[in-house]
Amino acid sequence: MYVPKHFEMNDPAELTAFMEHHNFAALITSHEGDITATHLPFMLDSTRGEHGTLIAHLAKTNPQWQTFADGQEALVIFTGPHAYVSPSWYEKPTVNVPTWNYTAVHAYGVPRVVEDPEAIYAMLDQLVHTHEDSYDKPWPMQSAEEHVRRLIGGVVGFEMTISRVEGKYKLSQNRSEADQYHVVEHLSQSSDPLGVDTAALMRERQAENKPS
Repeated sequence: MYVPKHFEMNDPAELTAFMEHHNFAALITSHEGDITATHLPFMLDSTRGEHGTLIAHLAKTNPQWQTFADGQEALVIFTGPHAYVSPSWYEKPTVNVPTWNYTAVHAYGVPRVVEDPEAIYAMLDQLVHTHEDSYDKPWPMQSAEEHVRRLIGGVVGFEMTISRVEGKYKLSQNRSEADQYHVVEHLSQSSDPLGVDTAALMRERQAENKPS
């Protein structure tokens, strides 16, 4: 990923938090010149490996999992808030052009198929807990035990120890304080929730970087 110095996200804790929060990501693999992508919910075990280990599953009918046997490096792309930025929001709109503010993390590693059905069951249970626990009445996977056990035969669990990870926060850090302020103000009033989220993240980052 092309990451100019002022857009770098290098803090390990921040990279981990980003992948955990924006955990619906794209798995990209290559096999004999063909590139394949699948969008999946991932979990991150930050205790395994220097950068953590990603855990997910594919439908067995999805042939992408068969490419894992090649031992080739794969890429998982996590994306966060993003929004169009108009040059009309800058102090000098006639000497600028439109751009896009966005946040992303790229994680690389070699996927490995998990064969043990009990390990896959534990993966699915953890994934359900991750997303259900914030609800008033969480759905327990055990309430559909027989059905889940039957469906496990139709999925392929896998893990990917992250060998390297790159993060990018492109949030107008290369602009003047005045321009950044105007971008935040306009995005805050956007009808697009992603624009509002981008503005909130910009405010948060600006507050973190202000000298105390």
